[in-house]
Amino acid sequence: MTRPAILVARAVFPEVLEHLGQHFDVESNQADTIFAKPELIARLQGKQGAFTTGSERIDAEVLAACPQLRVVANMAVGYNNFDIPACTAAGVLATNTPDVLTETTADFGFALMMATARRMAESEHFLRRGEWTRWSYDMFAGSDVHGSTLGILGMGRIGQAIARRGALGFGMKVVYHNRSRLPAEQEAPIGARYVDKATLLREADHLVLVLPYSAGAHHAIGAAELALMKPTATLTNIARGGIVDDAALAAALREGRIAAAGLDVFEGEPALNPALLTVPNVVLTPHIASSTMATRRAMADLAAKNLVAALTGGVAPTPINPEAWTKA
Repeated sequence: MTRPAILVARAVFPEVLEHLGQHFDVESNQADTIFAKPELIARLQGKQGAFTTGSERIDAEVLAACPQLRVVANMAVGYNNFDIPACTAAGVLATNTPDVLTETTADFGFALMMATARRMAESEHFLRRGEWTRWSYDMFAGSDVHGSTLGILGMGRIGQAIARRGALGFGMKVVYHNRSRLPAEQEAPIGARYVDKATLLREADHLVLVLPYSAGAHHAIGAAELALMKPTATLTNIARGGIVDDAALAAALREGRIAAAGLDVFEGEPALNPALLTVPNVVLTPHIASSTMATRRAMADLAAKNLVAALTGGVAPTPINPEAWTKA
């Protein structure tokens, strides 16, 4: 019996490749080349499955050119690289890796928010340049985290995990906005208060973005939204690039309209708006919020489980569009 063939589109743990090789004919990419669309299409010919990351766009054009494709498994919780309606119409199951990265990503989001509030990157650069020669009472005076108001835009699993850290660990008051309000039993233990978006922006001392990217969320934080924030406030984005208008944010930082920002994601990444490199009051990291060895391995294992289950007659653990199977 012929085994299904799959493409592993980016470098991944060798043990994961070995596991996949027990079930499939695997074309791997341990050189970690990022495939342009024509090459991605070429490599997907004859493949029933693809192990993907955020750098592989699976859209209607790719699906039409790869009619044998049945499953695309993202090694990420986000899936804005997938055109889900097109996948469903083509009978292609899409999967992602929720839950396994929640706590690790929340750790990083909180750490990035703290580094932003306390001006850690800015002060480290100052020290490394050899400019630290004496103490002064206001040297890199930032803003307190404990007891302040934590604002969260997007109160899913990761948003709730950040809220718990703030409320229970740092005595922060939590306000949030989400497409739908949480049940009272989830709000109560952390004292979270549901507010409209404008109120969130006005009240937050530290605003953390954790909403999924969609066309409707594009530039959810732009010049108008930044203008509502306190001049002493910080903004932290660990969600997706494009949720923030990076050009508007750079201008607001330069002009002191907000105090600081921490960014792990960017529009057009890995490229980023050059204006962000010219302002000192921003902490920049290269999309590493889920990057611990344990968590990245758990993400890879779950993506592999989705592929194995879906292509060997089982049920994928974390499907995005299970209705696609009815069209297959």
